[in-house]
Amino acid sequence: MATAVRVSENLVKEARKYSSIDHRSITGQIEHWARIGKCAEENPDLTYALIRELLIGIEELEQGDMTEYKFG
Repeated sequence: MATAVRVSENLVKEARKYSSIDHRSITGQIEHWARIGKCAEENPDLTYALIRELLIGIEELEQGDMTEYKFG
């Protein structure tokens, strides 16, 4: 369910720039930043790189793209 939210023009300007680079819509870019920020607040000891890898792993699982991890 979509809900209209007011955000600053500066945030929209930044999102427009990054959305073009990352091939996302402006809304998608802001949602991406919100997901990253939420994860960072909930897990302050994790780096951005680790949060990103975790989100990629979750997305792969949701799409059924999984392989067994081999130790060693």
